[in-house]
Amino acid sequence: MTVLSVPIGVVTVSDRASRGVYEDKGGPGIVAALTELLGSPWHPVARVIPDEQTAIEAALIALADEAHCPLILTTGGTGPALRDVTPEATEAVCEKMMPGFGELMRAVSLKVVPTAILSRQTAGIRGGALIVNLPGKPSSIRECLDAVMPAIPYCIDLIGGPRLETNPAFCVAFRPKGA
Repeated sequence: MTVLSVPIGVVTVSDRASRGVYEDKGGPGIVAALTELLGSPWHPVARVIPDEQTAIEAALIALADEAHCPLILTTGGTGPALRDVTPEATEAVCEKMMPGFGELMRAVSLKVVPTAILSRQTAGIRGGALIVNLPGKPSSIRECLDAVMPAIPYCIDLIGGPRLETNPAFCVAFRPKGA
């Protein structure tokens, strides 16, 4: 039996990283976290794009509709700065918003830094893809993924995606009995 590798979208939203002026640390931070957290075979489908709503929307649509990523994780663009538009782009392309993801990530981050209240992270569903906005700092990415990952595999089950298993040494996915 062949086990297929699940494509997972990893989108870094950064003007400087997209121009090559700044090293992308967010995307590699997501990949490093998923390497530990996931037990299923997977591979990243990475994009580094500028803080422009149309570019973010286009990347999210392409990853969901063309690359068939059941999970798309973004990093960057979730703060209050004028060019921070990742949540707006996510909302524009999703049919259903999943506000609990952002609420939990902010709650976890507030235990570490009081400025977490400035974060506008959100999540939503586009077709068969769950899109989750993460912060830009690698340590914050990991804190937030540790918090929400237990719910991600079951959410993907519910939207008709492939069964993702977590690595129990780092994370235990929650699924109701019989799911």
